[in-house]
Amino acid sequence: MKNSFSDWLTSSELGRYLLEREQAYFDRAVADVFGFHAVQLGLPEVDFLRANRIPWQCRVAASGPAHIACNPEQLPFESRSLDLLVMPHVLDFTTVPHQVLREAERVLMPEGRLILTGFNPVSLWGVRRLIQGRAAVPWSGHFLSLVRIKDWLTLLELEPAAGGFMAYAPPFSRCDWVQRFGFMERAGDRWWPLAAGVYGIEAVKRQRGMRLILPSWKQAKAKAGLAVAAGNERHHSHRGYDTTDQAGQEPRQ
Repeated sequence: MKNSFSDWLTSSELGRYLLEREQAYFDRAVADVFGFHAVQLGLPEVDFLRANRIPWQCRVAASGPAHIACNPEQLPFESRSLDLLVMPHVLDFTTVPHQVLREAERVLMPEGRLILTGFNPVSLWGVRRLIQGRAAVPWSGHFLSLVRIKDWLTLLELEPAAGGFMAYAPPFSRCDWVQRFGFMERAGDRWWPLAAGVYGIEAVKRQRGMRLILPSWKQAKAKAGLAVAAGNERHHSHRGYDTTDQAGQEPRQ
């Protein structure tokens, strides 16, 4: 991911407006994800895993203050080794978004969770991109549609399980103008969620052919019950048809 996008996100007024909302989204999305290994891919300047309790966490990016430097389409992790992978706008700023998703699928464990965000082309942010052009960030991003991303995830057996929308206000460069449209932010989730500037997707890796093996407690309990019943019947039969006394002799007439 380009450094200029992270600079824009952390230094410009519109960028900080967006960052505040994305941080809140990731805080909610990662809070209840458990496991052993969590990785943030992209934007290492911001901790999007801060609300997660997985003990081993790592930030990965092509450059910047990351723990590991690598390309997003070539992750240095073993297959099926990660429980959680978050990707803030990674697909917006790569030339091979489908390959990045393939790599995400590879490193996730079965039932592992992928959480990503991206710019919505069908929004006021997309309109500004059409008018202004794509020379500067963040408008130089791909702005991939939500439908396309979900199709790619489904093909890779990454099942969309939840999501969210954010940044409903018009993308004015000045924060005071953005604040004047605060009513759109408050009503967005209810009245026009698909027109949000940014979408979030939470997907779970499904493994074809896998099924949960549940403990057979009911079956074991039923067998135990039959054994007790059988034992009672044998004891009752012994008392009813025994023709000898305790000494082993015939009873007296």
